[in-house]
This record gives sequence, C-alpha cells and structure tokens, in this order.
Amino acid sequence: MSFDSVIMVDWSASNTPSPAKPKKDAIFVGQDDRQPVYCRTRADAMALIEERLRSTPGRILLGFDFAFGFPPGFAEALTGRAEARAVWADLACRIRDGKNNENNRFQVADAINAATPGEGPFWGRPVGLTLPHLDMTKRRTAAYPEFRAIEGHSKGAKSVWQLAGAGAVGSQTLIGLAHLHRLCEAFGDEIAVWPQNTGWSKPDARITLVEIYPALLNRAPLDALCEGWDKSDPVYEIPDAVQVRGLCHAFHQAQKQGLLDRFFAEPAGLPDPAQIAREEGWILGVTTDEIKPQKTLQPPPLRNDCFALPPGVDWTPVDDALALLKERLTVVTPVDTAPLSAALGRVLADPLTAPRAQPPAPNSAVDGYGFAHASLGDGPHRLPLLQGRAAAGVPFTDPVPHGAAIRILTGAILPDGVDTVVLEEDVSTDGQAIAFRDGVKPGANTRKAGEDVEKGEHLLTKGHVMRPADIAHLASVGIETVPLHRRLRVAVISTGDELRDPHEDAGTGQIYDANRPMLLSLIADLGYTPVDMGRLPDDRRVIREGLSDAAQKADVILTSGGASAGDEDHISALLTETGAMSMWRIAIKPGRPLALGMWDNTPVFGLPGNPVAALVCALIFARPAMSVLAGAKWRTPQGFDLPAAFTKRKKPGRREFLRARVVDGTVQVFASEGSGRISGLSWADGLVEIEDGARDIAPGDMVRYIPYASFLACNF
Repeated sequence: MSFDSVIMVDWSASNTPSPAKPKKDAIFVGQDDRQPVYCRTRADAMALIEERLRSTPGRILLGFDFAFGFPPGFAEALTGRAEARAVWADLACRIRDGKNNENNRFQVADAINAATPGEGPFWGRPVGLTLPHLDMTKRRTAAYPEFRAIEGHSKGAKSVWQLAGAGAVGSQTLIGLAHLHRLCEAFGDEIAVWPQNTGWSKPDARITLVEIYPALLNRAPLDALCEGWDKSDPVYEIPDAVQVRGLCHAFHQAQKQGLLDRFFAEPAGLPDPAQIAREEGWILGVTTDEIKPQKTLQPPPLRNDCFALPPGVDWTPVDDALALLKERLTVVTPVDTAPLSAALGRVLADPLTAPRAQPPAPNSAVDGYGFAHASLGDGPHRLPLLQGRAAAGVPFTDPVPHGAAIRILTGAILPDGVDTVVLEEDVSTDGQAIAFRDGVKPGANTRKAGEDVEKGEHLLTKGHVMRPADIAHLASVGIETVPLHRRLRVAVISTGDELRDPHEDAGTGQIYDANRPMLLSLIADLGYTPVDMGRLPDDRRVIREGLSDAAQKADVILTSGGASAGDEDHISALLTETGAMSMWRIAIKPGRPLALGMWDNTPVFGLPGNPVAALVCALIFARPAMSVLAGAKWRTPQGFDLPAAFTKRKKPGRREFLRARVVDGTVQVFASEGSGRISGLSWADGLVEIEDGARDIAPGDMVRYIPYASFLACNF
C-alpha cells in the first residue's frame, strides 16, 4: 500500500459559521506536514478538499472523523439494501446544508425515525426545537444495535444515534455522509471508499476514502508532534488541529516503515467481514498495534536498589519506613489521552487550565424579566414588555431598549441593554407590561461572565485523582479529553501448599485462601486494576514462573506468605537471588516482616501470610506506595481523636494497629489481637493507631481512630 499524500479532516456539524478566530469543535483540514487549515463552514472545507484532491498529484489517502455506516439492519430498513453507500445516497437527497452551515439534520432524523421500525433510533435535539419523532433523551429501541462492530474495538466510542448533547457524533455523520456522497459523484472512478466498495483488499483508485478516529493517537507533547509548526499560529493550541496533524504524521511514518498495508488487512474474528465492510464500515488503524507506541509516554523503570535500607538499619520505625518509600518510589504507569467520560478514578498526568470562561457570557440566575437598572425611577415600576424571550441556548438577539423589559429564563445570556433581572414571583404582568415594587438592586439575579472560572484559570493539578465533581468541573469549560495515567495494574499472588480456594475441599491441615480475594477487592476499591495470578504451591520453580508472568501483566505485585526467612519462604529467597531484595523488619504490630524487591523491573511487596497482618501492612505501606506508582500524590489517611471504650497497656518499641469500630462516639476494639482472627477485620470499621512509645489507655482516654473509608477516600 502506498500513498503520495495524506489528507485528514476533523469534521463539525455546527449550525452557524465558526468564529474568525480558530476554536475547537470546528473543521480542520490537514495534509502531510502542512499546518492544518481552519475552516469556518463545511462549504469552505469541501471546496478546499476538492481543490487539494484535484491539485495534488499521485495517490491520496483521505480520512474523515465520522462514522461511514450505521449498525446492522438500519441500511436495509431505510433503503431496501444492506449497504452503507445506499444510506449515503439517501441522505444526500434529504440533507440540506447551506453555505453558512444552516442545515436540516434534526428534521431529517425526525423523518427517518417516523419511517423506520419501532420508536426510531435517533435521539437528541436542541432545547426549544420540538419534533414529534425525535426525543431529547435516549429511548431504547430493539430495532437496531446501539453500536457497529468496530465500536467494540474503539474505547470511548459514542453511539451514532445521538445527535445532540455531550459527546454526540450522530449529527456529524448525517451531514458528513451527504457530503461524501456528493464528493464521490464529483470524482467518479477516481475515488474508492474503504472497505465499503473495496472490501478488505488493497484499493486501486487514485483517492482512497477512509473513516478515521483521531483519538487513535493520544495527544503527544506539542513540540514533538508538531515539529516545524509556526507556534504563533493560534491553531497550534487547539487539540483538534493537533490530532489532525498527528494522524497525517502517523500514517506517513507507518508507510515509511512498511506497516501501512496492515491497516487495510481484514480484522480477525469477525462473524461476516464482507457484510460488515459493506453495511457498517470500519475505522482505519483502530485494531493495528503498530501505531500505538507513538501515543503513550512511558516513565523510566524503578532502580533495583530502590528498596535498599541504609547501612546499619535493622528494625525500622513505621514513620521511617513510610518516609523511605515516599522518597524512593516514582510513577510507573504510562500516559495516554482519554475521553473525559472515561476519566473517573484515573490520575491526571498534566495540570489543566480552562480553555474558556464559565459562564462564558453574563446570564440570568432565575426565571424573570430583564432590563437596564438605570432605566428605573423611584417607587413602583412599570416597564413595557418586548415580544419574545431569552432562554438558555436560545438567546434574544435584539438589544432591549432603555426603559423596556424582556422575558428571560434561567441560564439565558443577558441581551444587550439588560444588566438586572427581577424574579417572576415579584412581578405582575398582563402580557404587555410588567409591574414590580422598588428595591431591586443593580445586577440582581444575574451571573457575570467568568464568575465561576476565568479563561486560562488553573483547574486541576498533576497527580489529581479524578472524581465525579472534577469531571463536571472540566465539562463545564468544554474540556473533552484529558491526559491520564493508565490505571495501575496490581497483581496478587498467594503462596502455600496449605491453601485452597472456596470451591475445593479443604482437608486436614488445609485452609481456605482469604488473603487473595481480600487484596484483590482492596485493589479494586482503590481504583486500580486487580490482576489475579492465583495461588502457587511451595515450589520455587513454579513461584519463579508466576512472578515472571505477573511482571508481564502488572505494574506492581503483591504477594502474601513466604515473605520471611524460613525454609518455605520462597518469595524472599527468590528476590534475594535477583539481588533486588530488602527485608524490612518494621516495628509494627501486627506485621513486622515486609519483603520488598524488584522482579523483572516490577516492584514486589511481600506481605505477611496472616490475613490481619496482610491487610494492615497493605493499608499502611502498600496503599500510599501504589498511589505514587500510579502517578498520584503520597496519601496519608485522615484519622480522628475519639475517647476509648477499652483498656490497653502497651510496651514501647512498636506501633500497634487494633481492629476497632465506633459506637455512640467512643471507640471499641476487637476482643482478640491475634493476627489470624479474620472475623475481627469484618467486625471492625477501622483501626486504632497507638504510637510507638509506651501507652496505658483507660476508658475515656483519647486515641487515634482511622476508619477503613479514610484509606479508600484518599483516592476519591
């Protein structure tokens, strides 16, 4: 496969021309190593594309970033033929798209819904536009699947049925396919659509038209991705333009490396690839691994000696151990770019600033009537009422004359001439005028532009763990994708001949493995990806193979059992063989031995075998360490001083953690301190931490209580 030029297009379904100054969510046309061209209208973009296609010699790869087909069943129901190209022709007859982007896409979707089985698949429309067969929110219909086959390979892909709202892609598809049909008619046999009318074979036409997915390339650093770009060009700062340039560059590089043919190969495992090609289409490169090394930023590995203790150190106080971990560990997870909708619980890789203000313009905080405060006199007020209204998303475009009022709803942009809003509950009206009493202050019931967030304002810091509130914060200023660390993958291994799983019979001397399910659940609760490596027998060869397998599948390994210095403590013995083992004898109860080391450049935390000690060591040491490895900050759990409801005499030398729970404002502790008493973990809802020195605790004395939720809430 060989092309002389690559043209990539980031499309838009806007109803109006984009502003003169380049902005995101507009149209960008990239070609080879040129800076992408910002197009204010689709008419301008298609004229530019046709001119480039006619003036560029040789073979051209032309990509557009919207769906080239619909889920199975739709094409045949609409046109009588199970072919995507038949839908293109149908839409070309229906869609009207003016020179200034005015179009009838919602009316077309309404008509298609009315004519197809069930309730109709399309949904989403602007506020204020009422259509009988097009709802604002999704209605599930069994007539067609929600996604095409290819969307199963495209993480974060949106449904083509959604026409409006956050992440909508359906509008671009409806309008875009009509334009592509006209483009194909204009170029005739010179143009071929892959794979609809070429199958999965190599197309021979001069122009090969393909569907692309810009997020295939997660955003690399601008300086690397846009080498040679004029950085004074405002387009340089726009992610959409960067993605267009990045795709052009990536496909050029793939061609130079002889990899481009693989992008056009038939994907494996499809039930009916020929029919999928004709009816649904495919996205170029989505299932091709060769392009992926360009889209992740890999951190350097940890050093083999990162866990080495200072010379002469034997018993290590808890605070010293935590300080050493905090100092020695660094992030191990790579960085990629993901849709905002997929960011929950993941770690932000770079700080973020606001691309626009929130709110972007002055608006009304209530339903009421807007006017200029300076037009009011003394005493009760009576103002003539203009015809029309201002609503959220549907602005009143005419200026409001001095001394007049306009009906205005919550969230509506203040029209020119309005700086104050009176609540509708405080107004009398006959439809021609309004009357209200004195006392309304200037600027009442309005929000200023940027009142919440100014453009360019700092939003979130690097290392922040994304919460639902953060996603709302970013969405409010129009951020669509975010740079994130990949979720930390944590492998869990249990060792011991005595262990059995719940579905097995446990004979004499055998016990059920409680540590592995406990640790896997803890990892998931922390927001990481658990990797269950099973339980391994006390066989050094098998454990060696298990560690190597875990190092390939995970970023960090947790083991339980075999972490001391006995004959059957194979974990510590194997780590010692690699020269990357450090036995941390920590002054802690329950716990003490914590084997830390590296296996195939992967950090290993060898936890004690007793379940209580394993959980305490995992919470106190592994949890904050994993936070750093994941790219987040070192996290200390929030504790509270509460009166004790128990008696305890403690010797100096070790820090102790007791299973505890709060009852009526006081802290109770579990009756037994034995680290094999698993029931105490379930009985408790947290831990009491008793400092390293001697302590004689009587009922009513204040003790430090750390709820289980505090260990987890640090991530959210």
